[in-house]
Amino acid sequence: MTDLVDRARAAVTERAELPGMSLLDHLQELRRRIIHIAIYLIAAFFLCWGFHERIYGFMERPVKFALAQHHLSTQLNYLNPMDPFNMYLKITFLAGCVLACPFVLYEVWLFISPGLYQNEKRYVVPFMTATILLFLAGAFFGYRWVYPGSLDFLLSFNKDFHPVIEINEYTDLFLTVILGLGVTFELPILVMFLSLFGIVSPKFLWKNFRYAILIIFIIAAIITPTPDVLTMCVFATPMLTLYVISIGVSWFVHPAQRKKRSAKAAS
Repeated sequence: MTDLVDRARAAVTERAELPGMSLLDHLQELRRRIIHIAIYLIAAFFLCWGFHERIYGFMERPVKFALAQHHLSTQLNYLNPMDPFNMYLKITFLAGCVLACPFVLYEVWLFISPGLYQNEKRYVVPFMTATILLFLAGAFFGYRWVYPGSLDFLLSFNKDFHPVIEINEYTDLFLTVILGLGVTFELPILVMFLSLFGIVSPKFLWKNFRYAILIIFIIAAIITPTPDVLTMCVFATPMLTLYVISIGVSWFVHPAQRKKRSAKAAS
């Protein structure tokens, strides 16, 4: 762990020595980027509000299908008259965040790009594309397979009781699974940045593979909506696969490997 912290400190120090903006310029640039991000999020929120009922219908589809399969009422419930309105606000905001994600990522990249070397800036397009695609892949994986399977298991396990599903509880469960998987699928992107700055290396990732397995299963246990081991393994398997892929990504973008490729190209 100490070695990892030293690498991070060295990476920050190295880039702090790059010619660029002063501290005041950085603060002004940060302020400008935050304002732009806020504008994108507000605009996306109002755009998504026009489709809030369709968005919720998309979210509600898995539980309605599962309830119908078990011959149960598909009508969800609420306890407070304000619950539906608050729920619509929540899902509209999150849908707006997803919609504005490419623009937000671009603003983030514009802010950090002055601290990168010229040859590192070419990763902007792969970074943005991979970030969006990985998140959507994780969300789709959860929506198409993991979440319906979890609902079916839970309804089968609790068949001796009559379910009264409240809309806020259902929404929180849905978002925990779908967004949780979407975020965990971003592991290669995180490793890419850490490796790009030389903070982690393929050797470090491979050496600590067993600890990564433990952490991944802990994360899977947290975001898994059911208590059974099988569902936890379903969550953990793609995460382990992504970790292996991350080792390859780390090898490709690590400074040592880039220097070797540059030297080979020069010769």
